[in-house]
Amino acid sequence: MAQGSSQEVRGAGPHRVVVIVDENSNPFELGCATEIFGLRRPEIGRDLYDFRLCSPEPHTLMRDGFFTLTGVAELDAADTADTLIVPNRPDVEVARRPAVLAAVRRAHRRGARLVGFCSGAFTLAEAGVLDGRRATAHWQWADSFRARFPSVRLEEDVLFVDDGDILTAAGSAAALDLGLHIVRRDHGAEVANSVSRRLVFAAHRDGGQRQFIERPVPDVLDESLAPVLAWAQERLDVPLAVSDLAARAAVSPATLHRRFRTQLGTTPLAWLTGERLTLACRLIERGESRFEVVAQRSGLGTAANLRALMRREIGLTPSAYRRRFGVCGGLGACRSP
Repeated sequence: MAQGSSQEVRGAGPHRVVVIVDENSNPFELGCATEIFGLRRPEIGRDLYDFRLCSPEPHTLMRDGFFTLTGVAELDAADTADTLIVPNRPDVEVARRPAVLAAVRRAHRRGARLVGFCSGAFTLAEAGVLDGRRATAHWQWADSFRARFPSVRLEEDVLFVDDGDILTAAGSAAALDLGLHIVRRDHGAEVANSVSRRLVFAAHRDGGQRQFIERPVPDVLDESLAPVLAWAQERLDVPLAVSDLAARAAVSPATLHRRFRTQLGTTPLAWLTGERLTLACRLIERGESRFEVVAQRSGLGTAANLRALMRREIGLTPSAYRRRFGVCGGLGACRSP
């Protein structure tokens, strides 16, 4: 799981997500935001977010003039956002509108969460809210970004960066990864998994994974990791070592490690730990209050190990996670075991 401090969803009603759409914005990232934050969720039984679009102009020409967006709110809707998604576009050298940058600065001053997809990091940097902060952007613009904004700590070879109240995603598809990460932060692993199933998208790719993953065409054998991943996911509650995964895949540990790096951008051990943490979170959400049982059923061993890993990777202790996402979340404090 990607690291990052958790932010409570504020207010009596659903958390409000507002997307600023500006001239030449990319429609794909706008679609990602709409799919994740804007759709009704009857399968969950409640609305997760109050979602809206806004623009500085009544008619906004989208990327390369493919279509014109109309009928959205005016820019001042950004002032009501709990989470503000800033505009992104391919012409990164063109300055953003002063009115848009001012809206981003106001949102930051009042404590709203800011999100940039792909080149949206340029918008955040131009607004001055990324100075001294961690961020990422698409690899093809890394040199340009670093030259223009040297005070930003650019992490160019990751999918997304969660820096607490400012989050950035590297590219188009990484917008989905970051969006699901935000849902997981706000509503827990069970809800995030439900959203990902509806998207038919991987439930969790760690933000630290590489942007560009080499996918060489195999000469003869199918080297897909899917069979061994599925096998391991069914056995998370039993001791599994990298050597066990390698034996299942009928390769050496070194070969398995290389395939994980190539196909998933991570290591076998890191993947296994992430899967076990996700299972532990889901067990807590479903009402298991005995943390020793959670640790054992998720393969994390002991409650102490569960506590250390959750604090490191999620930013919450098991008790804090249960208070936020457990079956009694929102209905009063859960009792400690």
